[in-house]
Amino acid sequence: MRPRVYIGVFWLVAWFASLPLVAWGQQPSTVRIAPASLRSSAIDALLDRGRLLETQRRWGEALTLYEDALRQFPHGLPVDLPEPAAGRDSNHQLQAERGLIQQRLQLSRTHYDLGRRYADNSFRQSLAAMSARDALNLYGEVLLKIQSHYVESPDWRRLVEHGSRGFEVALSDPLFLETNLPHVPKAQIDHFRRQFRSLLPIAPVDSRQAAQAVAAAAGRLSREQLGLSETVAIVEYTCAAGNSLDAYSTYLTAGQLNEVYAQIEGNFVGLGIELKAADGALAIVKVIPQSPAERGGIRPGDRIVAVDGASTAELTTDQAANLLQGKEGSWVEVTAASAGTAPRTLRIRREHVDVPSIDDARIVDESLGIAYLKLTCFQKTTSRDLDLALRRLHAAGMKSLVIDLRGNPGGLLNTAVDVADRFLDRGIIVSTRGRSPQEDFTYSARQAGTWRMPLVVLIDGDSASASEIFAGAIRDHRRGRIVGGRSYGKGSVQGIFPLTLANSGLRLTTAKFYSPKGRAYSDVGVQPDVLVQQAARPAIGETGAHAPSIGSDAAFEAALREARLQPASR
Repeated sequence: MRPRVYIGVFWLVAWFASLPLVAWGQQPSTVRIAPASLRSSAIDALLDRGRLLETQRRWGEALTLYEDALRQFPHGLPVDLPEPAAGRDSNHQLQAERGLIQQRLQLSRTHYDLGRRYADNSFRQSLAAMSARDALNLYGEVLLKIQSHYVESPDWRRLVEHGSRGFEVALSDPLFLETNLPHVPKAQIDHFRRQFRSLLPIAPVDSRQAAQAVAAAAGRLSREQLGLSETVAIVEYTCAAGNSLDAYSTYLTAGQLNEVYAQIEGNFVGLGIELKAADGALAIVKVIPQSPAERGGIRPGDRIVAVDGASTAELTTDQAANLLQGKEGSWVEVTAASAGTAPRTLRIRREHVDVPSIDDARIVDESLGIAYLKLTCFQKTTSRDLDLALRRLHAAGMKSLVIDLRGNPGGLLNTAVDVADRFLDRGIIVSTRGRSPQEDFTYSARQAGTWRMPLVVLIDGDSASASEIFAGAIRDHRRGRIVGGRSYGKGSVQGIFPLTLANSGLRLTTAKFYSPKGRAYSDVGVQPDVLVQQAARPAIGETGAHAPSIGSDAAFEAALREARLQPASR
């Protein structure tokens, strides 16, 4: 069965448990390499901040910090001061600095992914029910999916090394140890960790079967010397196999797989809020209109400080999110606080929530017929929602349109093509290329049903994947003007592969995608025609956070100026 094609950077965990993994600022148009002493000071400060977050076990924030540094400055961490071109020594140092940050990033991601798994009840239940043979078969199935579908040929030795490294990290993680080895002395565990690699059998790892043999040996060793379940050890190899390929491939627990499907469909059971971690609390980023949360009194800018009496200061984001989850019709008690007011306890009923693709659609300049539309994601309902919004705007006098894709993380490939096809009457929209010929495909526009009004498209550093497909197609065909900041730069396609064991799944990068003119998006993104260096939006919690207005949003003002310069459609 062909998997669902999924190209989002990351999806909000059912709109109530999001820890943003990316939050890029605007990139300067040119990068100058700073003197080594200044650059080293900047990197030292970054690493000091990262180590503090690691010590505090704030793995998600550490991950964001390191990813931010690598994404903004792919050739090192510059300070924008004039300096002659860097020589060989400087380039070598830049690569060393980048390698060090990548190591910290990988460690943070391993801890972060482990924390998410063990906060997921479905994962714990699957571990308890799975035999060692089942775990080994699950590992083999994941390796087979990688061999058959991953965009690059698998390096079996590298995958196994990541598995061993991930298992060693797990043996240092308090949550893992508390769950699986609560009565084993720390000194015994530390000794095993130090000796672990030397105890593994030495043999070439050049096939799936050889990789499975190493995982099986690791399971036996951990059982014999620590009393650890073989299943637990082997599953760490399984998770590492998915999570170490690239930033977008990952093993999905049963709960995470269901959440991905819910986000693709655009509906779920929950409260209807988007969260992020913030200094020991959960900050409300967004409240879905007409949701149980809105009716219950939760507002953007609030901070959840307790769930059913449990303080969020002592919980990870995913642990708190698990407390917010529950069956449809059940109730949860939430303690919310906002600046200048006393905390308030709210009792909210969990219900079925539909996530809108369009956050705002209105006429912003009646004299010229300029319309504004905020597109938040590319899910299954997006094309239908867009058609309805465009008809309403047309009836209200729309002659030109500003489409806001800022903060849009992407979604479904087919939906991105459908949305672009609404505004292009011919030509290529996007091409995909993979290791397998079946992943090579060219998507083109059809003339029927095309809207021909002048377009302005707003993007920023959080506009990714499907957003970049749309903006890149509009740019390459000169169909409209692109305004804002350079987009995220995600250029790969993911498939969602259900696995036969543990009701789990695998999100796997299967292809790269390219603009109509053949430009790669990976690490490059879409460069706007009109660059707004500080494309600031209203802060979370401010009135109009999703309704830009003149004077409060520089990028929106620039988009309006561009729309007013274009001849309006009649």
